[in-house]
Amino acid sequence: MTTLTEMPLPTDRCVRVWFGEHVIAEYTDEPEAALRYQAAMTRRFASLRVTIEPTVRDVDAT
Repeated sequence: MTTLTEMPLPTDRCVRVWFGEHVIAEYTDEPEAALRYQAAMTRRFASLRVTIEPTVRDVDAT
């Protein structure tokens, strides 16, 4: 799992759980782990939107 001090890899995926337009949970990891997390959050929060997308690196970060 990626911590705040590690830069995400280009292959990592970001999973977000949404309550309306607010993100209430976010998880970034390698694709297989992200898919498992997305499936678990979809089951747990069936009425909320759960998205998964490629991780976007901040090009200004050094």
